[in-house]
Amino acid sequence: MDDVEAPSRQQWNFIAGEVLLVNKPKEWTSFDVVNKLRNKLRAITNVKRIKVGHAGTLDPLATGLLIICTGKATRRIAEYQGLPKTYTGSMILGGTTASFDAETEVEERFPTDHITKEMLEQTRQKFLGDIEQVPPVFSAIKVDGQPLYKKARRGEYVGVQSRPVSIYSFALTRVALPEIDFEVTCSKGTYIRSLVHDFGKAMGSGAYLSALCRTAIGSYSLKQAWELDALLDALDAVADS
Repeated sequence: MDDVEAPSRQQWNFIAGEVLLVNKPKEWTSFDVVNKLRNKLRAITNVKRIKVGHAGTLDPLATGLLIICTGKATRRIAEYQGLPKTYTGSMILGGTTASFDAETEVEERFPTDHITKEMLEQTRQKFLGDIEQVPPVFSAIKVDGQPLYKKARRGEYVGVQSRPVSIYSFALTRVALPEIDFEVTCSKGTYIRSLVHDFGKAMGSGAYLSALCRTAIGSYSLKQAWELDALLDALDAVADS
């Protein structure tokens, strides 16, 4: 797929369908971004039921690339969701949390003084290729019509079946124990929080995700994305023109 160029404002046709690349801010949900843009587009187009959707959820604490589709372009959401995803992030070894990230407090602590460069490399290689992964209980997967994270926040923990995912590349880009930076490219449906949790478990130390940014979806790059505030300003300019 060719790299996408952001269309000029004069070319935008939100009913016929647009694909907008947005850098999701930290602590916003993916739905928050969609809802904000939908409300803005309703005002611009005077279409109350304009279709707006995203192609792949990011956790609230994550930042990075969201593909937002409008109008008839929403028919292609499944196509975009199926593309490989690339992330950069950081993990903290020596502890685990219920959410597998920094959303919840550290529950257990483990030693890290036994970890060597050789162990890190051997463990990294174990997570390349096709693997089985159990999604976090703090996830948007629905059970009985309700996201698991809502049940988990009430203290209701539901068993989740493992699922196959593919890890195309997994590099440890900086090691400064207990912190490790990494870059990973993976298939649809991969939970980076679970990858980090399982990596820590395999190291005998525990680990949780401390930062995450989605940098690419297929050939769509975060470098091409709008900052949300800048996109909203551009849409205001369209409304005023």
